[in-house]
Amino acid sequence: MLKITVLCVGKLKEKHYISACQEYLKRLGAYASVLVSELPELPMGDGASRAQISDALEREAEGILKKIPKGAFVIPLCVEGELLSSEDLAARISKLQVQGVSNVCFLIGGSNGLSDTVKRLGGLKLSMSRMTFPHHLARVMLLEQIYRAFQILQGGNYHK
Repeated sequence: MLKITVLCVGKLKEKHYISACQEYLKRLGAYASVLVSELPELPMGDGASRAQISDALEREAEGILKKIPKGAFVIPLCVEGELLSSEDLAARISKLQVQGVSNVCFLIGGSNGLSDTVKRLGGLKLSMSRMTFPHHLARVMLLEQIYRAFQILQGGNYHK
């Protein structure tokens, strides 16, 4: 069974996001072993400079690097990543499994994104959209798309 780790900078606090994530994690249990791990987001003031933001992202990167499972195929979510359809994501997951990849690690940054250090680790950089979404919503969207990918691969009715 494929192991999927979703490393997220920032903690979910809103009940509606928590409930949605729990629902998709429950559904995904039939297809993969999925672990969501939260890392603390470093606090930033509204007037933080580019240098301060860059420094904070690098410090967050240290925590991310420690949590990436050894040998995992890394997929950071970032705006400059590839835009894939749901069918394309399903095909990529299938291809990874055929290639013998047993562990995939998705990375979701905090409100300031991910450091370039972390993005460079990606075997695939993934963009959810050219639009900007809150990182908490991105977590829900990612879990839903992973579930949809498995439904597509299994020929399920969820994807229409």
